[in-house]
Amino acid sequence: MDGLDDDKEEDHGLDDDEEEADDGRAKSAPGSPEFDPDIIAAFRKALHEEAPVKKRDGKPDDEEEDVAVKKREIQKFPGIVRARVSAFQQRIDAKLANKLAPSSPPQAPSPPDSARKVVIYLTSLRGIRKTYEDCWSTRSILQGYGVRVDERDLSMHTGFKDELHAVLGGGAAGVRLPQVFTDGRHLGGAEEVRRMHEAGELSRELEACEMAPPACSGCGGVRFVPCEECSGSCKVYLEEVGSFRRCPECNENGLCAVPSAPCDSDRINMI
Repeated sequence: MDGLDDDKEEDHGLDDDEEEADDGRAKSAPGSPEFDPDIIAAFRKALHEEAPVKKRDGKPDDEEEDVAVKKREIQKFPGIVRARVSAFQQRIDAKLANKLAPSSPPQAPSPPDSARKVVIYLTSLRGIRKTYEDCWSTRSILQGYGVRVDERDLSMHTGFKDELHAVLGGGAAGVRLPQVFTDGRHLGGAEEVRRMHEAGELSRELEACEMAPPACSGCGGVRFVPCEECSGSCKVYLEEVGSFRRCPECNENGLCAVPSAPCDSDRINMI
């Protein structure tokens, strides 16, 4: 009897399990067909992925389409854009190069009337022996090439000293004589001329200069003669006032330039 009772209790347990399973299936969404929940979830996911992308307000993304159209239009003219960018970059590079490039020093002025000839500023005074020897040795070297040499003796005319100061600027105070210019360009002093002469470079510097003309018959190439009015004294006696006055015809040394000299001495302004 006890065994039968146990069998009945087991049958009742099985019936209870079946009822609970039926109740679980019945608790799924009421009114919907009985599908597997995994299948429904997969179907909903597929629908969500296939849905078209819309903006938040539900309108199509027109702005993105406009951007795409503009990009396609720009791609039609890549050469024009690239050329403009390249030209702009070249202008920037040119400005930077001009700023970084070292500025060239200003060109020094040339002595008056110095084209196509050698101009040498020297002195004939023997007060300083070394200076005198340098002046006349440099003069001899230049005359040996047969070129036209314009000698400007500072001891005979103060205007030559003013010319030299104007050409060399503030550095003329410490410059020693002689100073040589070829075709308006500063060549240097006695040491530079001697070095170039010994190295064979001086002939190239003198190529632009004219050949020397014959010596002047009036001054012998010195370019000055004693004043005929005051005989070199720089003073003349005026009978009207009964006293001596400064001679208006000569310079501070009682000399007059020879206008007919081939060395163009007529350009000198007399005092």
